[in-house]
Amino acid sequence: MEVNKEKVISPPGGFTMLFLGLIWLGLSVGCFFIPEDIIALPIKIGVGVVGAIGALVVLYGLVLVNPNTAYIYTFFGGYEGSIKKNGLFWINPFTVGSHISLRAKNFDTEKIKVNDKLGNPIMIGAILVWLVKDTYKAHFEVDNYENFVKIQSEAAIRNLAGSYPYDNFDDAQADITLRSGLQEVNQALENELQERLSIAGIEIVEARISYLAYAPEIANAMLRRQQATAVVSARFKIVEGAVSMVEMALSELSKKGVVDLDEDKKATMVSNLMVVLCSDKDASPVINTGTLHQ
Repeated sequence: MEVNKEKVISPPGGFTMLFLGLIWLGLSVGCFFIPEDIIALPIKIGVGVVGAIGALVVLYGLVLVNPNTAYIYTFFGGYEGSIKKNGLFWINPFTVGSHISLRAKNFDTEKIKVNDKLGNPIMIGAILVWLVKDTYKAHFEVDNYENFVKIQSEAAIRNLAGSYPYDNFDDAQADITLRSGLQEVNQALENELQERLSIAGIEIVEARISYLAYAPEIANAMLRRQQATAVVSARFKIVEGAVSMVEMALSELSKKGVVDLDEDKKATMVSNLMVVLCSDKDASPVINTGTLHQ
């Protein structure tokens, strides 16, 4: 019957068979030291050869499984099972098997050039933490599960980068971007990788973006745009604060009756205050010893 899923087995311990095989091998060798008047030489040779072959067959069935390692084996092309417990075991010596590591592995992808959702070329890389969860799928469903992880990871990163804009400069309606929504983007990457790698029995422990930048050909232009945006934003805040301060000054002067200002004087005062508050340099004071009209 064809098996298409993992079958975890617990074979008998191998120390008893190890002891039995060594004794059998020792007896096979020891028979040659018995005098020929007790056992004839042809019998010695026959017993020795049969005993040595039997001992080797018994010892060949011993399998050592280290911690966080699995042993998967087949018998004449049929899947027999996977051993995930660590220790020394004895299995059918005529089976063929191999060890598979169950340890968590880090994979740092290469920095690849892709286009984001808006078509801007960017450089992106990711770090994956993964491990083999299903030994049957990892061994039989794909040709090389480590190479499968590498190729599918690159494909997932390309697809992810095309689903989000790098930032929201060109798309102000974008709530999630590659640069600002790292938590959501990392979760989306992890979900897509898990979906892609489940066929190989791989479990994604963690996936996150490790490198993100504009491609070199547009990096300088994007940097200048970011600087210009920052300057405009700062100017907006400065002007907004200056207007509030001028409004408060006029209100307090009028409320306390410090000076009676007509519309022309208010306009002049507003102009002077805006220049002082919004200027990049410190204002130079001018002492007026005459009237306000001079």
